[in-house]
Amino acid sequence: MTAAFMDLVDVTIVNIAIPSIQRDAGASFSQIQWITAGYALAFAAGLITGGRLGDIHGRKRLFLVGIGGFTLASALCGFAANPEMLVASRILQGGMAAMMVPQVLSIVHATFPAHERGKVFGLFGAIVGLGAVSGPLLGALLTEWNLFGLEWRPIFLINLPVGIAAFFLGSRFITESKAPRALKLDLVGVALVTLGLLMLLYPLTRGRELGWPLWGHASMAGALVVFAALVAYEKRKAARDGSPLVELSLFRVKSFAAGIAVQTVFGVALGVFFLVWTLYMQVGLGWSPLRAGLTGVPFSIAVSTAAGMSVQKLVPRFGRKVLQAGALVMAAGVLLYIWESERYGLRIASWQMALPLVVMGAGMGLIVAPLTDAVLSEVPREHSGSASGLINTVQQMGNALGLGLVSVVFFGVIGDRLTPAEVGPAFVHAFQHALGWVAAVMGLVFVLMSALPKRSAQHVEGAEDQFPAKERERELVA
Repeated sequence: MTAAFMDLVDVTIVNIAIPSIQRDAGASFSQIQWITAGYALAFAAGLITGGRLGDIHGRKRLFLVGIGGFTLASALCGFAANPEMLVASRILQGGMAAMMVPQVLSIVHATFPAHERGKVFGLFGAIVGLGAVSGPLLGALLTEWNLFGLEWRPIFLINLPVGIAAFFLGSRFITESKAPRALKLDLVGVALVTLGLLMLLYPLTRGRELGWPLWGHASMAGALVVFAALVAYEKRKAARDGSPLVELSLFRVKSFAAGIAVQTVFGVALGVFFLVWTLYMQVGLGWSPLRAGLTGVPFSIAVSTAAGMSVQKLVPRFGRKVLQAGALVMAAGVLLYIWESERYGLRIASWQMALPLVVMGAGMGLIVAPLTDAVLSEVPREHSGSASGLINTVQQMGNALGLGLVSVVFFGVIGDRLTPAEVGPAFVHAFQHALGWVAAVMGLVFVLMSALPKRSAQHVEGAEDQFPAKERERELVA
C-alpha cells in the first residue's frame, strides 16, 4: 500500500510544481511535457514486462527492486542539475514504478484468501483517494515553503524516507511468490511495445515546437506498423510456447476489449485536463502553487466520496449505468467549467471553481472505482493477471497520449511570442479550447461504455464461454 501511495502521489505532486520547475530550472515547454509524459511513457511501456518479471523471478524480489530503484530515481530527480537530467531521472523513475506497481495486486492475490481480499481492496481504494487528495496539496505546500531554498526539489526528495521505510518493511513482511507454471520473458514483445509507443508519442510531444516536420508524421504512421507487427508476433509466440507478453486471446472477450478502449480514451482525457488545468491556474491566472493546490481539494474529495459510493451502493444496484452516468456528469462538469472560465475570465476566484470541480470529481469517482471490475468481470481467472497488466498499461498509454496532445489542443492555440499582458488571456482561451476537447472525449467514453457488461458480475466462471474450445484446450495443455 505504501508503494501504491508513493506512485499515486508522485504523479499528482509534480503537476502542481511544474511552473516552479519551469522558472527555476529554465525548462522549455517541451521539457515540461517530458517531465510528466516521460514518466507516464516509461511506466506504460514497462508495466506488462514488470508484471511478467514478477511472475518469473518472484514478486517480492521485483517489488523490492522496483521500490529501491524508484527511491534512487527520486533522489536523482531532487538533485537534478539541469532540465535534461530531470527528464532522464523521471523516465528512470517511471521504469522503476513499472517494476513496483504491478506486484502490489499480485502480492495481494498471493497473500490473502478470497474472503479477505474485499477488505484489502477497500483499503486500496482508500489509499487511491488519499493519494488524489494529498498529492496536489503536498506539492503546493512543499513548493510554497521553499525548504532550505530548494524550490521544487523537496517534492521528489520526500520519497526518500518513505521509500527506504517501505523497502525494509517489504523485505521483512512480504512473502515471496511466483507463477505456478514456468514462464519466459518475451524480449521481442517488450522491444516492439516500447518502440511503438516512442514512435507515436515523441512526435506528438515535440511536433509543435519543431514545426510538425515530415519525419514526425512518418514516425506516427510507422508506429501503427510496429503495433501490427507486435500483434502478428504475439500470435506466433502464443502458439509456440504459450508465453506471449500480451495475451491476445483476452480481446475475444467483448467486455474486456471495450473496457480497454474505455481505459485508453479516459486516460487521454485525464492526461490533457490535469496538465492544462495546472498551467491555466498558475501561468494564466498567476496563482501561487498553494492556492492552486487548495483549489483542487473539492475535486479530490468529490472523487474519493463518489468512488466509495459507486462501489458499495450504486454499482451493485444499477450496474453499467453508474459508469455511463459518471461519464455524462464529468462532461457536464467540464462544460460548466468552460462557461465559468469564459464568464469570469482573469477575475475568476477559487470558490467559483468549486462547483464545476465537484461535479467533475463526482463523475470521475463514479468511473474510476468500478471500471476495473467491469472490465475484468467476464475474463477467465487464469488470465486475470495478464488482463490487469494490460488495463494498467493502456490507461498509462492513454495518459501519455493525452499529455502529448497538449501540444496540439493547448499550446497550439497560444501564440509563440506573447507580451506579459497577453499571457493571461491567451492561456485562459487555450484552457477553454482544451476543455472542449476533454468534453468531447468524455462523450466518446460514454458511447464506448455501452459495450461493457450491464452488471459488474462477479460470476467469473461463466466467462470461459467467451473463449473458443481450442483456446481453452490450449490453456489446459499449457
